[in-house]
Amino acid sequence: MNPANRIPPGVWNAIDYERLAPQAMDAGRHAYVAGGCGWDATVAANRAAFAGWAVLPRLLRDVRAGHTRLQLAGMDLPHPLLLAPVAHQRLAHPDAEIATARAAQATGSCLVASTLSSCTLEDIAAASGPARWFQLYLQPQREHSLDLLRRAENAGYRAIVLTLDASIQLASRSALQAGFAMPPDCVSANLARYPQPAPAQPAAGESRIFQGAMRHAPRWDDLRWLLASTRLPVWIKGVLHPDDARELQAAGAAGLIVSNHGGRSLDGAPASLRMLPALRAAVGAGYPLLLDGGVRSGQDAFKALALGADAVLVGRLQVYALAVAGALGVAHMLQMLAEELHACMAQAGCAQLSDITHDTLTPSC
Repeated sequence: MNPANRIPPGVWNAIDYERLAPQAMDAGRHAYVAGGCGWDATVAANRAAFAGWAVLPRLLRDVRAGHTRLQLAGMDLPHPLLLAPVAHQRLAHPDAEIATARAAQATGSCLVASTLSSCTLEDIAAASGPARWFQLYLQPQREHSLDLLRRAENAGYRAIVLTLDASIQLASRSALQAGFAMPPDCVSANLARYPQPAPAQPAAGESRIFQGAMRHAPRWDDLRWLLASTRLPVWIKGVLHPDDARELQAAGAAGLIVSNHGGRSLDGAPASLRMLPALRAAVGAGYPLLLDGGVRSGQDAFKALALGADAVLVGRLQVYALAVAGALGVAHMLQMLAEELHACMAQAGCAQLSDITHDTLTPSC
């Protein structure tokens, strides 16, 4: 790992952190972060979906009062760029999520801290600004999930993000080929106090998937229990099907995050951006909807907003910037993304986020 906390030469755009990350990370760690599952087809699809759209420039528009400020879930934010929950950030930098939290605080960005963070949610909260959410993986024992909820509430997190699409995460062939194994120092600090049950051992004739890995997968009764167990708004991450979106909205979810888990759950799932318009149509114009998956530039963020998102989450690019330049790199990456979004808006004649509509785009081919 490269513990440097300086911006190296050659960072001209936010995506340059992706190009430089292999120089700052062990090959196996980089393969794990960059890969998804299986053949990484969905990882590639997330990126390719953005290339399918072009932004239409407009002329003679007065954007001198332009800005990217927004209100989201009671937060006043300077831009619609959130830091996605990414596990095990010690893979990228010794300061791990503490560095990421400091970058979020410095830029006024919303940080979504992962259950599987290398640092405790309390330490992350102490380093971050007030705009912070906690991403929850339901635990096999409800009392452990409840304790995580209470810890998040007491630490000042403003929302819970429940991830529902990661009950099974198959290995990435690229990570396996690179010989990656999770290092012993990359533990899930938030779960240290909870005894973990032994892996399910299916009986003879049972499936390792259905009766094994899926034994503790969340179900509707778990969601109803969660909604009744916390005073915080609950967002659902991992939604791709319009019917699921409608049902989750009706159940009381505060908002939805359109996501395929960065291609880490089902290789061959559609790109998040591709499904975004259908999910926006399903939940209606006023319901909060975020996009996660494949964002590498301010223009990508613009396209997601035009197709129905209220804001976007940045995952892998966050880790690449952390690996290359620590907290300074993450803050710089966010600043560059915001400025790229400003430039795209200005050239498209959009002075504020509400001006970014579907008719600002055209198919690129």
